Amino acid sequence: MFLERLQLIQFKNHQNTEIQLLSGLNAFVGKNGSGKTNILDAIYYMSMCKSYLNPIDKQNVMFDCSFFQIQGAWNTENKTQTVACSYKLGSKKKIKLNKKEYERLAEHIGKFPVVFISPYDGDLINEGSELRRKWMDGIISQVDPIYLNTIQSYQKVLMQRNALLKNMSEHRLFDLESIEVWDAQLDKLGSFIHEKRKDFLESFIPVFNKFYEQIGDGIENAAIEYKSQLTNENFAEILIAYHKKDSYTQYTNAGTHKDDLTFTIKGHPVKKFGSQGQQKSFVIALRLAQFDWLKAQKKTNPILLLDDIFDKLDGERVQKLVGLVTQDYFGQVLLSDTDQKRMESLLDSLPVPSKLFEVIEGDVKEISR
Repeated sequence: MFLERLQLIQFKNHQNTEIQLLSGLNAFVGKNGSGKTNILDAIYYMSMCKSYLNPIDKQNVMFDCSFFQIQGAWNTENKTQTVACSYKLGSKKKIKLNKKEYERLAEHIGKFPVVFISPYDGDLINEGSELRRKWMDGIISQVDPIYLNTIQSYQKVLMQRNALLKNMSEHRLFDLESIEVWDAQLDKLGSFIHEKRKDFLESFIPVFNKFYEQIGDGIENAAIEYKSQLTNENFAEILIAYHKKDSYTQYTNAGTHKDDLTFTIKGHPVKKFGSQGQQKSFVIALRLAQFDWLKAQKKTNPILLLDDIFDKLDGERVQKLVGLVTQDYFGQVLLSDTDQKRMESLLDSLPVPSKLFEVIEGDVKEISR
């Protein structure tokens, strides 16, 4: 699977951009803010029905415009499929596959898998647990629509339970029967989510370890651990034990919405003790493992998007990474950089077909080489 053609209309700073892509390596160079990252983000949007960088659709519309549209032609087993994503101010977004609009956007997620490696990925290490849960859920959801539906249902039930807790606090009462109704639903949904996350990590962590050994130093001994209140406890019993605290805080204090992942190197948290190079290698290994896992599950190559990945990586780690992603195993790769000479030198050194594009204030042109 690969993307043959991409068109952006009034998406961020692209007025009307059309690009013909190779099935191999496609590189974009330009200054920061020129629009090269927006090209990669548009491809992510076609896969996940939202921007990687800004999930608020109205903020992705070009300034002083009323809508945006992203269109792509995908080659899947020598058959072309078209995807069109559009959003108009004041309306809901629309996603169409082969000109047929989806009733539910969730039906589209997973059909055209992508993996985005970005400088912002450091947030996976440095920010709160919600980001790590969303990252994990985003991977699983691309291969398991039931899981995606369960996550959405869990969030709705959680909101209803929290609203009930707030209402009860305002009226200074605790309605056990009403709480038990939501407890039963949360227990069923949360237990399912916990098992799916646990199964995912059991298969994912060995793949991550393989890639970190290739990108980082083999002696660094990186690890991922799943932290959940449900690991050794019954969720229904946990919910009952937290009734008093929940009524006081007006919030559900137990459940899979509290799950987290701990990232360590040599037993120490990467966030506190990892160097910039180690943190960057850790995140890239996470993303490459994500690619490998999705490929095994989907039986096709996801599109690999690499945005300014040379920032903060030393030369040795860059060489290891480039050597990995230019293998036939990875399929189509799109990458961006601010340094044209560095990119040209890199492309010339690789034994794979490639295209180089220059991006200037949303205008894209191919550079002859």
